[in-house]
Amino acid sequence: MEMKNLVASVVIWIWYITCGFGFNVYADDMVRIELKRRPLDLSSIRDATMYAKDLNRKLGNSDLNDQIIYLKSYRDVHYFAEIGIGSPPQRFIVVFDTASSYLWVPSSRCFFSIACYLRPRYKSRLSNTYTKIGKSCKIPFGTGSVHGFFSQDNLKVGDAILKQQVFTEVTREGYFTFLRARFDGVLGLGFQDTASRNVTPVWYNMLLQHMVTKSIFSFWLNRDPTSRIAGEILFGGMDWTHFRGQHTYVPVAQNGYWEIEIGDLFIGNNSTGLCKDGCQAIVDTGTSFIAGPTTILTQINHAIGAEGIVSLECKKVVSNYGDSIWERLISGIQPEKICNRIGLCTNNGSLGGSHEHRMGIRGGLCSSCEMIVFWIQVEIRKERSKEKAFQYANQLCETLPNPGGKSFINCDVFALPHITFTIGKKSFPLSPDQYVIRVDDSQGVHCISGFTTLNAHPRRPLWVLGDAFLRAYHTVFDFGNSQIGFAESA
Repeated sequence: MEMKNLVASVVIWIWYITCGFGFNVYADDMVRIELKRRPLDLSSIRDATMYAKDLNRKLGNSDLNDQIIYLKSYRDVHYFAEIGIGSPPQRFIVVFDTASSYLWVPSSRCFFSIACYLRPRYKSRLSNTYTKIGKSCKIPFGTGSVHGFFSQDNLKVGDAILKQQVFTEVTREGYFTFLRARFDGVLGLGFQDTASRNVTPVWYNMLLQHMVTKSIFSFWLNRDPTSRIAGEILFGGMDWTHFRGQHTYVPVAQNGYWEIEIGDLFIGNNSTGLCKDGCQAIVDTGTSFIAGPTTILTQINHAIGAEGIVSLECKKVVSNYGDSIWERLISGIQPEKICNRIGLCTNNGSLGGSHEHRMGIRGGLCSSCEMIVFWIQVEIRKERSKEKAFQYANQLCETLPNPGGKSFINCDVFALPHITFTIGKKSFPLSPDQYVIRVDDSQGVHCISGFTTLNAHPRRPLWVLGDAFLRAYHTVFDFGNSQIGFAESA
């Protein structure tokens, strides 16, 4: 009896130190990927944009079954992991993206893209398992595309080695798309589509090469920002310590994306009504935000007191630097030198060029300063008072378009309403601390709305459930049964 008790105690103790402290034991038929996070900054959030293209509409087809192509810029990516390609493995930081199916990394033959020189490049000559393919390809993104050619080599994912995985060696990256990206490439976990039917995606090969026995993978993001482990992808199973209760499963509505149908959306206890008859939603691990139709997003951001990033930055320049701008204009300093002298631009700027060009290259405060100098200069010529000039500048600030729909929120979030999605006839609420994204940078602490706009087919509202949703809900991608499950994240 004492021996049985001793054995039982040892078993309990082993369970306690392996599970109770968060260390997990995995079977041989699972592949675990530990995710890391990088801090978001205002620049990446400001530039992150989502797009939707209706291909069939270009052909004059207005049928409700028009194919919606969802694109994004990847600049707001928050989570990443390391993989190895070749033998010995060459290491790359990649985004695990359920909204694409390709694997691509920069190539040693990428000579004419600045972005390629800022990150590791795959060198086929250094791998003794490389197989040449050479067929060219083009992968589209929201702000352009990457060009390259197919190659084949061993792929190290976690502790597993996939043999002879086809991937893209990128030889040309769009300047604006990837120059400021903090990752090297993308590993797609989406469905094999018609464009890539000759390329077997990584997840498919895991099943074909019997690395996993269960045709599911699960995704968990750690809500503790101080933890060393930012999250986890588990291929071939799920870790019960990462969720509470049971998963609610809903069928995948359309292959190509992990796309499901959602129901009504609630702001507090109030129905928005737009999706009560059903809307489509793409579950996307490769974006930080929740995107949706402007009709509802405007209601949400109004309810949570969100204000456009561009408008707020513009008003900040008027408030903090308006007097300095006014005094320098009055003293006769050339307008194009003022923003440099007060420290908002790093070099002599030009007031020429489009607003979009300046916003894309110069940075938010610099671009706002240049515009405000011009506006105040016009008011001085009209012999308006300083107060009238500042009032006019603030009014113009409010009319500025907000790229990507990103918006600031007061960081005191406790009074904000819950936002609730209906999935599988069950409510999935997001509390304010779950849908508000905190950004710490040199300018201080900022809080950003986790909701951004994506306008697709006017009769088929499309949502994208990104990390702001997935942090709250542990997600199971059930490939075998073509369904997705959600449970409260632990």
